[in-house]
Amino acid sequence: MLIRNKLILRFTLLVLVIQLCLSGFIYYFYANSRQQRFANRLQGKAMMTTRLLLREQGINEDFERNFRRRDLLTIAQEQVSIFGPDGRLLYSSADSLNQAANAAQLRRVQRGQPVTFRDGALEAIGMYFEFNGQPYRVFAAGLDEFGHQQLEKLLLILLVGNVGGLVLIVLAGWYFADEALRPIARVVQQVEKITASRLSNHVDEGNGTDEIAQLAITFNRMLTRVGQAFEMQKSFLSHASHELRTPLATLQGTLETSLAYDQTLPEAKQSQETAVEELKKVIDLTNGLLALAKADDATFPREPVQLDECLERALQATAAAYPAHKLQLEYGTTPEEIEDLFLVAGNGQLLTTALVNLLDNACKYSAGPVQVLLGYDTPKQLSVTIADAGIGIADEDLPRVFEPLYRAGNGKSRPGYGIGLALTKKIIELHGGSIVLTSALGMGTTATLTLPATGA
Repeated sequence: MLIRNKLILRFTLLVLVIQLCLSGFIYYFYANSRQQRFANRLQGKAMMTTRLLLREQGINEDFERNFRRRDLLTIAQEQVSIFGPDGRLLYSSADSLNQAANAAQLRRVQRGQPVTFRDGALEAIGMYFEFNGQPYRVFAAGLDEFGHQQLEKLLLILLVGNVGGLVLIVLAGWYFADEALRPIARVVQQVEKITASRLSNHVDEGNGTDEIAQLAITFNRMLTRVGQAFEMQKSFLSHASHELRTPLATLQGTLETSLAYDQTLPEAKQSQETAVEELKKVIDLTNGLLALAKADDATFPREPVQLDECLERALQATAAAYPAHKLQLEYGTTPEEIEDLFLVAGNGQLLTTALVNLLDNACKYSAGPVQVLLGYDTPKQLSVTIADAGIGIADEDLPRVFEPLYRAGNGKSRPGYGIGLALTKKIIELHGGSIVLTSALGMGTTATLTLPATGA
């Protein structure tokens, strides 16, 4: 079901329920008021009849006949009955009245406690009346024709009003749903115009404050991220094709030249050595790309890992690769409440790989010593800082160094493929941490990674 139809249906049902509840309250209140008014009317008629019979003349047959002739009926199907102190019927407004209902209510009628009940289609009331110290029970009944006619008219008015109101509610629901969804329809129209080649188009954010505007803002942010992802993908494909094309072209040229011109074994061996070196480059690049793809898998098992041990292994591997470089390791202050120092949750091999990549970059682009600091920023956060005094990174390259296969302009003369930092960033983020690079041309680069500690 369309949201428009859902809104109309829910709005209609909600307002209809409120309208029916209000109509029910009006009808109930009016019915009770009519009943109370008619009961008061019966009570007044009964009291008037009793006073006339008991106080002025007393009850005898002659007076009853004269009284009935003079009595003007003011209530439809009016009935009045008076019972004496002994419960005997003293008077009734008609000889043919059935007193069964009145007799059943005699004991309930007490001083100050009028009793209302129904006698068939008639409404009746029983009252206590005291005369000369003697208790009398007086019953009056009748049919409230006018009151019921008014009640039926009210019911008809409410029914017609509710039917008419239902039509107006549906129309109002349609109008308000249309008004409420019009901004969304506008957003949909604008979104339909956005294609892969037109990701720069954005959705109108309206007033920037309501929910529709927040949706548009969120969608625009998503478009920005998608556009950035497309650009990164284009850059990745461009760099990957370039990095693969160069060694493959060299490999092909070497083999073709060897096949065509090499006549002696030494010449063939030299060509083969060149081909093997180029093939190693292709393999290294392929392995790097595979490692980068695997780093997207967040389902690897996590276990307690000593970050200091990972750093020690990374330092040993880097020292073996760069024996001429000096690697200096220092430890920062450690909180006293920490029981297991430098403990993190994750994968030791991946963390070691990330640290090796950072140390390799520091040694590759710097001839001087590399400073490494391991410590706690807070009891809940570990940090590793790796600083060098190398060639540094230009400001325009710094935001893009974490893109796969992207290399800063001043670093392309050094071996590498631009995979290490991208892989390191993914590994650190998979472990719930972050990495920040600060650099200046000719002054060196500092990499700071933080990880959540689990030893507290």
